[in-house]
Amino acid sequence: MIEFRVYMEDTDMMGIVFYANYLKFFERARTEWLRERGFCLSVLAKEDISFAVRHVDIDYIAPARIDDILILETDVLQTGFCQLQFKQKMMLQDQKLLAQAHVDVVCVNQNMMPRRLPRQICKECLK
Repeated sequence: MIEFRVYMEDTDMMGIVFYANYLKFFERARTEWLRERGFCLSVLAKEDISFAVRHVDIDYIAPARIDDILILETDVLQTGFCQLQFKQKMMLQDQKLLAQAHVDVVCVNQNMMPRRLPRQICKECLK
């Protein structure tokens, strides 16, 4: 779970979070999910391990607004040979659901070719 505030830079002129910025928020949450489990993206990159988003499906339910404190939850639904499927939720502090997403990422090498997920990451997904 990650928590952060909505700033002016995240919003349109009406003070509502611009729809494309939800992708950035969900990306941050997935990155923190990995970091909380001991996997830093910059360290993984040195080991020729990166992640590329293959598919995103977002449902926008209610608007996030400037100064809101957002709570993002990230769970792994499924793992494959080289793929992770995440389910993510964005909520307000009162648990009001703002958006939810399903995101498929593929583990790739520096040449953008699929590669096997590291065993340590797979183990963390099973917890």
